[in-house]
Amino acid sequence: MALSEMAVRNAKPQSRAYKITDERGMCLYITPAGGKLWRFNYRFAGKQKTLALGKYPEISLRDARDRREDARRLLARGIDPGQARREKSVAVQATAKNVFANVAKEWFAVWSPGKNESTIKKCRQRLDMYLMPTLGEKTLDDISTPDALKIARLIEAKGARDLPRKVNTILSQIIEYGIVAGARVLANPCPAVTKMLARPATRHMAALTDPGEVAQLLRAIDAYAAMPRTSLVVSAALRLAPLLFVRPGELRQARWPDIDLLAAEWRYVVSKTKTLHLVPLPRQAVTILEGLLVLRQNEWVFPGARHGRPMSDATINRALQAMGYDTKTEITGHGFRAMAKTMLSERLRYKPEAIERQLAHKTSDPLGGAYDRAMYIDERREMMQSWADYLDGLKLST
Repeated sequence: MALSEMAVRNAKPQSRAYKITDERGMCLYITPAGGKLWRFNYRFAGKQKTLALGKYPEISLRDARDRREDARRLLARGIDPGQARREKSVAVQATAKNVFANVAKEWFAVWSPGKNESTIKKCRQRLDMYLMPTLGEKTLDDISTPDALKIARLIEAKGARDLPRKVNTILSQIIEYGIVAGARVLANPCPAVTKMLARPATRHMAALTDPGEVAQLLRAIDAYAAMPRTSLVVSAALRLAPLLFVRPGELRQARWPDIDLLAAEWRYVVSKTKTLHLVPLPRQAVTILEGLLVLRQNEWVFPGARHGRPMSDATINRALQAMGYDTKTEITGHGFRAMAKTMLSERLRYKPEAIERQLAHKTSDPLGGAYDRAMYIDERREMMQSWADYLDGLKLST
């Protein structure tokens, strides 16, 4: 006998679970706690099976019957409705895992550790501003080359020349991560887009290369470093920046375990090439570092205001600005590298190969490895000391 809405509504719980039947294999299962659950009993391949149709009152009697009829139609086609539901659930979960927003979240969690705060912030902003609004709900296999190109063109239209490539690179990395993680993607559309974008403008970091101007800068650094309000950490970092001309991020993240003051060496992994690099320390640099030992509390040579972290990546530039220098047109923390490269070649006449290796630029040396890192080491030791002595001489010049 078919159930009525009133019979369903008035069914009361008992000490033990029981069921009241509807027609065509459907019943209402009432639990001792008062739950009312729709069930459809059927046979498939000679086995008795049960399919859950939902809970009353969220699923009404009419809705439950509609679901039962859907299941019966599958049975008529030789399909097990229970298996069909499981396969659909797996497909839905796979699709959810393949959605760009979800993959981007996973990628970001893997990518961000070890990156500095400003890099993480920029990436987050580019994701939220340019990629999520358009692609967030799409699955990776639905993202086409026209989709990626449209985003790049919209950014270009705002006058940003370099940004389209940077955003496209983020998108490419997310898709590549999805491919490795098992997402259904036929191909990464981003490389094709890169070929269609304007090449980024060549930018040279502000740097001083005239000996007279460099002399003034060095004297200004010494004067600023000697001010009572200048911390010992900032003072040391400022004076080491022109001496060692490493990348600003590598200087501020210098670690004591990587520095051997007795051997006058600093070894670390280059941020761009991921290779081991050796910096011979001139006597002047060793003296400055020895002066920092009194502050040593953790691994960082230049500890920041936040406990357990190195100093901010903006510290050197802010100090230069406080000294009256324009970090866009005159000198920047990264500009010490250009300054050293130019003057070591033009003024001190060192070989370009030795200079390039000391700058830790990527090389195409076929031998590579340890040989590549050690190549010109004797000349580089002598060069670094000569460079430090040359800078001392400039400071004394008029």
